[in-house]
Amino acid sequence: MQDILIISNYYPPEKGAAANRIEQMALQLHKNNYTVTVLCPLGNYPKGELFPEYRGKFSVTENQNGIRVKRLWIYPSNSKNIVKRLLSILSFSSVLVLFLLFKKTPKKVIVQSPPLLLSFLSVAILALKQKKIILNVSDLWPLAALELNALKAGAFSHKVSLFMERFIYQKATLLLGQSQEILDHVHSIFPNKQGYLYRNYPDHAEKQCELQTSAEPTIKVFYAGLLGVAQGVYELCRQLDLVGTQIELHIFGDGAEKKEIEVYLQNHPQQPIFFHGMMDRKALHEMLKTFDIAIVPLTTRIYGSVPSKIFEYGSLGFPILYFGGGEGENIVANHGLGWVVPVGDFAAMQHQLLEINNLDKSDLAALKTKVFEQAQADFNIEKQVKDLINQGVF
Repeated sequence: MQDILIISNYYPPEKGAAANRIEQMALQLHKNNYTVTVLCPLGNYPKGELFPEYRGKFSVTENQNGIRVKRLWIYPSNSKNIVKRLLSILSFSSVLVLFLLFKKTPKKVIVQSPPLLLSFLSVAILALKQKKIILNVSDLWPLAALELNALKAGAFSHKVSLFMERFIYQKATLLLGQSQEILDHVHSIFPNKQGYLYRNYPDHAEKQCELQTSAEPTIKVFYAGLLGVAQGVYELCRQLDLVGTQIELHIFGDGAEKKEIEVYLQNHPQQPIFFHGMMDRKALHEMLKTFDIAIVPLTTRIYGSVPSKIFEYGSLGFPILYFGGGEGENIVANHGLGWVVPVGDFAAMQHQLLEINNLDKSDLAALKTKVFEQAQADFNIEKQVKDLINQGVF
């Protein structure tokens, strides 16, 4: 069996797409006879607080489903205060650097990017140690930061980020890109860099669509995931008017906008919008079986970003109401997974919801089956990983 190390800022029991995608990669490699170790911080995401089982500890080593998980110390924070956020990043970065410098590591290492600073430091040390570096790029930073107004073009922090971005692309042995736009961007800088498409497909065991469509007229639309600025769920609540329709919007998750959403819903009880907080992934999927449509929003079109919720909920059989632009828009449209609304166009979103409101429940049930079958055929993580292994990526 070959040894391989994965360096990531997130891993279960932390919630969210980032943790799920790395876990799926680790499990698939384990299935293909790799001995997998994951190096990550003590669990703290998304609340920015250490989980009870990790409090008072400097490092923890666990075995999760055959994966060796090595968790290192971090000063956790999800504060909007830039100093606290920087301290959090630097705390884990410093411990990670010491670990990579002085601990024995496998010849093959997968480095997750972003976060950009962590990937930069990891790649720098691993390049010095002449490791095979497989850079797994899920979002383009600093480009995404500019589009989200988190960085100012030409500022010192932007210039430093550009340097780190070019460095990790140059020093990586090869790249995995979560979207074709990511690979195109890298090749615009380094045309000869080896790059492979690696979609965030889930590993669901369902062989047939298990979703239930009730006879009652209510159409349950849901959002499940991070409640951050990039997703814009708070603004979605403010802009939509569902009063008088058969549509309910259900929200699951946690993040920076949680309090704003809760306050808004308390002040607007007439809106059929319900907040459920964070739930365990398996429990969430069980509860969602009686729901109808998954909404996937972004506040702005982010070049290179493809929300993994498209693949996850499509594979469960949920029609997707996509509101994020970019490559994700093309995937939903080309695979017949649901509806596409221009990003940021709330009037168009309201119109689309009113059209959905007129759907017959039997038509909705047929659409769920169609989406399930299409996703099962097109989004196969086992085949994807085996193909990459056969091409010598891992």
